[in-house]
Amino acid sequence: MFKLFTTGFWEAVARLILRNKIFILIVIVLATVFFSLQWKHMRFTYTEANLLPDEHEVNLVYNNFLEVFGEEGNLIVLGVKDSSLFTVQQFNAWNKLADSFKEFDEVETVLSIKDLQKLVKNTKKEQFELEPFIQDSISSIDQLNDLQKELFKKYPFYDNFLFNADSKTIRTAIYLKKDIVNTAARKDFIIEDLETIVNSFEQKTGLDVRVSGMPYIRTLNSQNIVDEIGLFISAALLVTSLIFFLFFRSFRATFISLIVVCIGVMWTFGILGLLKYEITVLTALIPPLIIVIGIPNCIFLINKYQHEVKSHGNKVKSLQRVITKIGNATLMTNVTTASGFATFILTQSKLLKEFGIVASLSILAIFILCLLIIPIIYTFLPYPKARHLEHLNKRWIGGFVDWMERMVKHKKITIYVTGLVLIIVSMIGINKITISGSLIEDMPKNKQFFKDIRFFENEFNGIMPLEIMVDTKRKKGVMKLGTLKRINEVEELIFETPELSKPISVVSLVKYSKQAYYNGNPKYYQLPTSQENSFILSYAKNSNSEVDLLKNFVDSTGQYARVTTFMKDIGTDKMERIQENLQNKIDKVFPKERYDVTLTGKALVFQKGTKYLVRNLVISLSLAIFLISLFMAYMFRSFRMIIVSLIPNLLPLLVTAGLMGYLGVPIKPSTILVFSIAFGISVDDTIHFLAKYRQELQANHWKIRKSVYAALRETGVSMFYTSIVLFFGFSVFTISSFGGTVALGALVSATLLFAMLSNLLLLPSLLLSLERNIANKEVLREPAINIIPEEDDDEDEIENKEENIS
Repeated sequence: MFKLFTTGFWEAVARLILRNKIFILIVIVLATVFFSLQWKHMRFTYTEANLLPDEHEVNLVYNNFLEVFGEEGNLIVLGVKDSSLFTVQQFNAWNKLADSFKEFDEVETVLSIKDLQKLVKNTKKEQFELEPFIQDSISSIDQLNDLQKELFKKYPFYDNFLFNADSKTIRTAIYLKKDIVNTAARKDFIIEDLETIVNSFEQKTGLDVRVSGMPYIRTLNSQNIVDEIGLFISAALLVTSLIFFLFFRSFRATFISLIVVCIGVMWTFGILGLLKYEITVLTALIPPLIIVIGIPNCIFLINKYQHEVKSHGNKVKSLQRVITKIGNATLMTNVTTASGFATFILTQSKLLKEFGIVASLSILAIFILCLLIIPIIYTFLPYPKARHLEHLNKRWIGGFVDWMERMVKHKKITIYVTGLVLIIVSMIGINKITISGSLIEDMPKNKQFFKDIRFFENEFNGIMPLEIMVDTKRKKGVMKLGTLKRINEVEELIFETPELSKPISVVSLVKYSKQAYYNGNPKYYQLPTSQENSFILSYAKNSNSEVDLLKNFVDSTGQYARVTTFMKDIGTDKMERIQENLQNKIDKVFPKERYDVTLTGKALVFQKGTKYLVRNLVISLSLAIFLISLFMAYMFRSFRMIIVSLIPNLLPLLVTAGLMGYLGVPIKPSTILVFSIAFGISVDDTIHFLAKYRQELQANHWKIRKSVYAALRETGVSMFYTSIVLFFGFSVFTISSFGGTVALGALVSATLLFAMLSNLLLLPSLLLSLERNIANKEVLREPAINIIPEEDDDEDEIENKEENIS
C-alpha cells in the first residue's frame, strides 16, 4: 500500500511540475529575489571563533575576566629590527609615526619609546613623579646613544615590552578603544588607515615595519576568508562544469546545471542573511559546497533523461520518468547528505551549529531546485542531438565497469585481504593523530601578517594573550605584600617557561617603584621588604601618576589583579603541560580559602574549544551513522542490510583517519568536519546501489549473483561520474591559503574516492559472500520506501498519463 502511495505521490509531483511550468519558474524567480534581498543582512565575523558553548565554564571564567578588566585583545604592535633605526632622523621618524596614531578616534592610547617615562623620587614632596626619557625629539647621535644605554641597561621594567635589549628590536604599542575591537570600525581603521600610514612610512624611510596583535591578525584573517569565497565559487563552477561537459559533451546540459547551482548559491547567501549569521571560516565553505553537491544531482537527472530519450524518443515521457524514477532516490541521497551536516546542529558549539543549519537547508534547497528547474527547462528545448548521447556508450567507462565486475567475480579474497590490511594499517596511523589547539595554525602561511606573527614570537615570545586573574576576596587586597610575593612566585615560573613572554603585572610596577625609591639603581628592581613597603607605598599614595600606572594591572577596588603574558604558537600537548604547571604552582602558592585564581585568555579558550570539538566529533559522527542507519532500516526493513551498507562507508573513514596520523594532519576545527561530511555523501552511492540491487532481485526472480552484477553495471557509471565530480569539486579547497581548508578539501576528496571504490568493490562482494543471510525475500520484497520504482508494465496507460500531462 505504501509503495503504491509512494509511486502515486511521485506521479502526482511529475504532473504538478510539468503542468505548472510557468508558475513554478515565477515562484523560483521571486524566491531568488527574496533571498537576494537578504544578502544585506550578511555579516562578516569580527571575533575569533568561539568553539565552546556560552555557558561552558571556560567561557564563564573568560567573560568574568572581561567584566573586571575589559577586552584583552585590543593591542596592535608595530616593530622594527634594523640598525639604521638608531640614527637621529630615522628614530625621530619612528616616534612621529607613533604620534600620528594618537589622533584617531578608534585609538585609546599609543606607547612608543618617546612615551616612556622614568619614575623618579621627589624627596621634598615625598612622592613619585614621572619624567620623560625624551623631552621632545632626539637632536644628536650622542643623545640617542645615551638613551639606548639608559633604557636597555637600567630599566628592566620596560624590557621586552617596547624593546628587546638583546636584539635591539623596537616596537610601538597601539591600544584600540575596547568598545570598537569587535566591530566594523576596527576593520576600517586597520585596512584604510593603519596600513596606509605604515606603507607610506616604509616608502619614506626604507624600514621594514612588522605589524601584529590580535585585532590586526583577526582583521586580515577575516578579509582573507571573504576574498576566498569568490575564489572558491569561481573554481568550483569551473572545475565541476568542465568535468560535466567532458562527460556529457553538451553545452546545453552544462549551462542548465550552472544555472541551477548558481541559483542554489544565491539561496545559500540568502539563508545566511535571513538567519543573520556571521560569515566564518566554516560558513564561507558552504556556497562552493553547494556547487559540488548540486552538480551530481544534475548528473543523475540529466543522465536519466538522456537514457529515456535514447530508449523511446518520447520527450514528455522521459521527463515524467525522470521525476518519478529519480526523484525519490535523489531525495533520499540528499536527505542523507543533509543529515551528515545536520548532526552538527545537535552540538553545543555555536560555530558548528550555524554551519550545520545553513549547510543542511542549502542541500535540501539545491535538491528542490534541481528537481524543478531541469525538467521544466527541458520541456522548452529540442531533443538532444546524437552527439549528446554518445557518452552513454563510452568504451572506457564500459572497460571500468568490466574491471569492477571481474574483481567482484574472481578477486573477492583479494578485496577482503586488502580491506583488512587497510584497517590494520589505518588503526596504527590513528594512534599517531594529534590534536591542535593553535589559534594561528590554519592561517595562510604565505601572507605577510603570518610572517610578522613569527617575527614577534622570535623577538618577544608571542602575541597570543594568556591571563591570570587573582581575586583577593577583599578590597585593596592586591597591594598587600603577601599577595605581591605570591604573584611574584608565579611570575618566576613564567620567566622559566621559554614558550611564554615576560609577565606584566602590578609586581613589575612595585619593583619599579622600589628602584625609583633608590634613585633608579637597577639592582633594587625587586619587591620591597615589609619595612620598605610602608615607605614606598606612602610615596605612591602621594603620586598623581599612581592611579594611571596601576589601572591596567589592578581593578578600581584593588581586589583583583591580573598577570599578562603572551604565548608562542605551540602544540596542544605543550600548552596543556604549561597550563598544568601554572595551575599546580597557583594551587601551591595561593590558599583557596583566601584567593580565587583563574587562568584564562584567548589562547586558552581556543585550545579548550578544540578539545571540546574533538569530543563533539565522536558525537556528531555517531549521530550521522545512527540517522543514516535509521534511513536504511526504514527503506530496506533489514538489519543485515544496515550492517552490510555501513561497512563499505566506515572503511574509508578509517583510512582517512589513518592518513591524517601518517601525514601529521592534526585534529582541529576544520578537519573535524571531514568525517561527518564524507560519510553523509559517500552513503549516497550505497543507497543507489542497494536500491537498484533490490529492484534487480525482483526482476531476476531472486537470482542474487545476476542481480548484483546487473546493479553494478547499471549504477557503476553514475557512481563513477558523481564521485569524480565530488573528488575534483572538493579538491578545489586545496587552493585555499588556509591550512585547515586545504586539509579539509584533500581529506574529503580522498575519502570519497576510497568510498567509491569501497561501494563498487567491497559492497557487491559482501552481498555475494553473504547472499544466503541477506537475500530474504520477505524482507526485501516490500520496502518501506520504493526508491527506484519498477518499470511500468502497461505502456498504454503511461502514454495516456503523459498525453494528459502534455
